[in-house]
Amino acid sequence: MFEFIEPMFEIIWALLFLLCVVICWAVNIAGLPGNWMVAGLAALYSFLVADHLRSDVGWLVVIALLVLALLGELIEFAAGAVGTTSAGGSKRGAALSLLGSLIGGFVGMFVGVAIPIPVVGVVVGVLFFASLGALVGAVMGEQWKGRDMEESLRIGNAAFWSRLAGTLGKIGVGAVMIAVLMLALILE
Repeated sequence: MFEFIEPMFEIIWALLFLLCVVICWAVNIAGLPGNWMVAGLAALYSFLVADHLRSDVGWLVVIALLVLALLGELIEFAAGAVGTTSAGGSKRGAALSLLGSLIGGFVGMFVGVAIPIPVVGVVVGVLFFASLGALVGAVMGEQWKGRDMEESLRIGNAAFWSRLAGTLGKIGVGAVMIAVLMLALILE
């Protein structure tokens, strides 16, 4: 589509594309579908950049990214489901754990700003508070279900660690997606 792109601009477009990809990947931390955004952005880039240009991303790469995005979602879902249910959690506890995780991640964005390490503070804040929100949500759900506090806390603890493990797994898959894109841009 953009047949008029000169070689220097081709490099600039590729770098801007990679910057957007990294930003999309980073939203995984807040519990948003960053890996899907990366795959969608790669599909858009593949569609817009002419096939003869060096910085083209082929459709096979886009398909591989879609498979990786699906794998990231499966890892996150499996970690959450296994963590809460293996501890004996109820559906109500799991649902409130998810809601608490989303609220905690949102709160963590603002609390993380207070951590005096640029970027890292926000990341730590979001990860910790999303996991803490999962714990609080699971405890509330199990208490609402009529379980005693000790059992609710045990289930909440499992929700905390499974949320953290699932998010880190999904972020890891997203990092692989970025590596695949970088290789595709370099080797095409």
